[in-house]
Amino acid sequence: MAAKWIEALTGPLAQKKQYRQDKARIDALPAPYGEAAKAMHRYLNYAGGIVDGDTIIRMHTDLADLWERAATDGTPVRAIVGADPVEFAEEFARAYESEHWIDTERARFVESIAAAEREQA
Repeated sequence: MAAKWIEALTGPLAQKKQYRQDKARIDALPAPYGEAAKAMHRYLNYAGGIVDGDTIIRMHTDLADLWERAATDGTPVRAIVGADPVEFAEEFARAYESEHWIDTERARFVESIAAAEREQA
């Protein structure tokens, strides 16, 4: 019963467990893959803007898979991210399009303008 109450406040515990497992996989990567994966993980958390937990977990699992495969194959980091790491990370995040935190603010802004317009009429 307590688990349901906690999940109501913090989200599904299974997602948290999967997130921790994926983060541990990234932390276990050898250099330089670990550093690159951690940097991309951090960037995606800040810039990704995704609010759906299932989507975030899927994205982080795929991120760990990507960097583990690169480390196993010995693929150079630059061959993964290309000339522009930011562009690569943002394209990676776009593959997981979902609801973003900014969507709520956009809707709120549009509604506020509509309400202001109704007041003037």
